[in-house]
Amino acid sequence: MLKRSLLISLLLVAGSIQAEEAAPNTEKAKQIATTLCAGCHNPDGNSQLAANPKLAGQIPEYLYKQLKNFKGAEGATPERVNATMNAMVAGLSDEDMKGLAHYFAGQTLEPSVATNGALVEMGQKIWRAGDASKGLPACAACHGPAGAGLPAQFPRIAGQFAEYTEAQLKAFRAEERANDPAKMMRMIALKMTDKEIKAVADYAAGLR
Repeated sequence: MLKRSLLISLLLVAGSIQAEEAAPNTEKAKQIATTLCAGCHNPDGNSQLAANPKLAGQIPEYLYKQLKNFKGAEGATPERVNATMNAMVAGLSDEDMKGLAHYFAGQTLEPSVATNGALVEMGQKIWRAGDASKGLPACAACHGPAGAGLPAQFPRIAGQFAEYTEAQLKAFRAEERANDPAKMMRMIALKMTDKEIKAVADYAAGLR
């Protein structure tokens, strides 16, 4: 009986520790967001500049992965190279990055909008069905029909700046960005023309 009680106690303690680990310090993260991140992304993650992505409402696991990719482990070259972001995350701990990821994920997204009506039909077709003739898969297969993403690997794209999404697709195509698992995005972007990239990016900006 004593052994059983001891086992239950140990399980309860373990569960309590896991619960604490699963709850990042978002209050501290809010302070970091206000002082460190606000200049580019705004305190609530709703960037007003298309060069800087909207972080509000993004999948927390994805945000955490990107922060880790921007920070080179033990002095190594970061997996995702961006001079500004590499410098920003240099002093962040793993706990800080987890906290920021959950803080921004918990903010309400103020979505962008689609503006290029001439490309909506093309963007919609590629998003929903891809282009089988050149082996281009549907964007919805990984990012969801409404662009909400699939944790933790595939980010939310709905409501993101079209200009930012376009820039990232072109960066993948040129292999200037290479932190996609199994080169998935690089292989997809390689099959897309500039016009198709622009169409998909604009269509995604209008998804809700």
